[in-house]
Amino acid sequence: MATYNKGILGAFSGKVGPVVGATWRGKYVMRSLPKKGNRLPTEFQQVQRTKFTMVTEFLSGIQPVVKRYFGRENGTKTRRNQAMSYLIKEAIVFNDPDYEWDYSKILISKGDLLGIDNGQVELGTDQNIDLSWINNSDQGEALATDKLVVVVYEPTLKATVYSLNASTRSSESVTLELPNYLSGFKVHVWATFASEDDAFVATSHYLGSVTLS
Repeated sequence: MATYNKGILGAFSGKVGPVVGATWRGKYVMRSLPKKGNRLPTEFQQVQRTKFTMVTEFLSGIQPVVKRYFGRENGTKTRRNQAMSYLIKEAIVFNDPDYEWDYSKILISKGDLLGIDNGQVELGTDQNIDLSWINNSDQGEALATDKLVVVVYEPTLKATVYSLNASTRSSESVTLELPNYLSGFKVHVWATFASEDDAFVATSHYLGSVTLS
């Protein structure tokens, strides 16, 4: 990959002869066209592709959460990149003959703010789930006004529901209404806290699963 100044021809995007033009992080770049090959992927490559597909599908449903709350932008690795790297390495297990999620290891956020204390999820009425936790504000940097961020995931439909401001740390409980199409399905739930201005975020916790009525 090479960068270039626009010059007399100006910037371009797409294939031109043996090269492809594009922009990357605000720079104009050119890449040579990939060479076609008929080599079969190795077992390791097949595994990585399977994991990559799983993670991409999961992250596509929670982009606003990950883009705000997973680690810190460092100029070379976006928050989404950090989330993808973590999930591929830590949150997928082999259960012969398939690769599956270890839901307890999935993170939706990563940071240094004090996290949720004794978080619980239970089935509520109709399509509701009830979340509860202990108010641990004023410990460390935690404040009563910190926002509760929640992600709900149903793996069969690959459906995701999330809230960036479901409640506050001091509230100690909240009821979330889920869409009717999830009736009868088991959903997995994660929660975390973020400061009002999004400057600080906690590492998320897996609260467990609930089968909706």
